[in-house]
This record gives sequence, C-alpha cells and structure tokens, in this order.
Amino acid sequence: MLWRVGGVWGIVYNTAETSREATQGTMRTIVFGSKGQLGLDLCARFGRDGEVIAADLPEVDIAEFAAVEEFVRHTRPDLVINAAAYTDVEAAEDDSAAAFRVNETGAGNIARASARAGAPVVYYSTDFVFDGEKHRPYVPEDAPAPLCVYAESKLAGEKATRENNDRHCIIRTAWLYGPGGNNFVEKILRAAQTRPSLQVIEDEVGSPTYTLDLAEATAVLASAGATGTYHVVNSGSCSRYAFARAIVKLAGLDTPVEPCPAGAFPMKAKRPLYSVLSNEKYETRTGKTMRGWQEALADYIQRRRENQ
Repeated sequence: MLWRVGGVWGIVYNTAETSREATQGTMRTIVFGSKGQLGLDLCARFGRDGEVIAADLPEVDIAEFAAVEEFVRHTRPDLVINAAAYTDVEAAEDDSAAAFRVNETGAGNIARASARAGAPVVYYSTDFVFDGEKHRPYVPEDAPAPLCVYAESKLAGEKATRENNDRHCIIRTAWLYGPGGNNFVEKILRAAQTRPSLQVIEDEVGSPTYTLDLAEATAVLASAGATGTYHVVNSGSCSRYAFARAIVKLAGLDTPVEPCPAGAFPMKAKRPLYSVLSNEKYETRTGKTMRGWQEALADYIQRRRENQ
C-alpha cells in the first residue's frame, strides 16, 4: 500500500499485514532503489521479516539530503538498505557527474540520514573496484584499483558510507542479474532469439550473482549484525563466454555461441579481465555458503519461464 512519509510517498510491503498498527514491534526496513532488479528481491525478502518501505525515483532523490533525511526520520527504520545506483558503465565515462551524484553523494546522504535515525545501513558495491591483476579471488582486504569512472564512483560511495555511518555493511557483488533487469542474462537471451549466432568475450572472468541469493545473504548479514566490508557472489567463476553458453543451453535454445577476445568489442570504460570475488569472509561470519552460479542460473531461468 502507499504510505505518506514526511513530504513524499513510499510503498509499504508486508507479507502478513499492511497496517502500521499491525506491524508495531516488527522489523522495519527502508529499501532505496526499490524498483531495480535487486531492490525488488530485497523488498520481497525483507517483507517476510516485517515491514518494508520502498523508495525510488521520483518519490525520493537520494542526492538531495533534505529529502532523504526527512524520509528516514519519519519512517523510523531498524535498517536502511541502499540498492540505488548509477550502473551505466559506458555512459559514466561521458557523464561522471551523474555517476558520482548517485553513487557517492547519494550513498553519503543515505548513510548520514540513517546514522541520525540510529539505524545501520547496507551499501552495495562492485567487483569493478579491482583492476583484475591479482588472478585469484579477491578478498575484502585487497587494495582497490578502479579502472573506469563507474568503478571510481562506486568506490567513492563505499568511502562516503563508511565516513557517515559507523554501523555500515558494504557488500561487493558482481555480474548481477534478476527479474526486470537489463542484465547480461536478458541481453544474451534476446540476442540468441534474434541472431543466427553469438560472439561472447572469453577472457573476462567473474562471479555471476542472482539477486534472489544476494537478497537472502543480505538478510543473513543483517540478522547477524555484521558490519564492515564483505564479498557476496554465487560460488564459482566463469568467463562471459561460458556464462553465455550456460544461459543459452538452460533456455533450451540452439543458437551457436563462439568465443572472442575482449578487444573484439572496444568500449570506452576499461573493465577488469579477472574480478572473481571470494565469499570466505561472509561464510566465516555467518556460517552460510552461497550456492553455485550454475544452480542459481538454472533457478532464475525456471523462475523466468514460470512468469512468462
């Protein structure tokens, strides 16, 4: 249902009751960026634990501190999740101000408003903060070395989150896909249905991650009161080429997929060729493990098929 919070409207999610009286004493979570692919799964997951207040454009501009502070103060949350992000990697090279406005300024505003309300904050960052030179899975303690404007803006968002709220949990993730998103899985499926064959980069290796699993892992970290920086991805790793082949096969398509080098598709933004993330710190802190990327992808394809 719609709920007026201060001067703006938010959407309240609760799997049991939607009245505020009925949810007194239960967990109340704000999800900024609620309309995105991760935001949708976060709203569904945290709605199982209590009340979720969903916020996104145009209701709240996170780059405007007054609007964010009013929204958070009136909501009185137990937890604030920042899933809002500028994610157009190529466009960021031409409009760095837009990327930093959301990914740094917005992150700082959400963290500061949350701290003033006495609530912890979750911020999502990216494998792109690394340069890919390590050639073995990155741990949270590895030194970042961003290669493009998007990565720089996300790293700046990490810093702004740390500086504005001591009770922060920064989650770096990678190759994210979920319902309603314009992600790699959807792009491959569209291309496989309209082209005679596909060429996909073979020398870019990372960790595909399903939003459903990331939302669950976020809930696990939140319930454990975890603070600091964590890496959370589906376990295992693969090249973009291997990922695309698995997508096409699971979708029941027979479109040929051929490997090619990254240089075959020149892009403005430089990307790390190796950005596999290690879940070890997450697993040690929570006692939980992330399922493999192949199993997660199969689940997503099946979920997608059932909703068509």
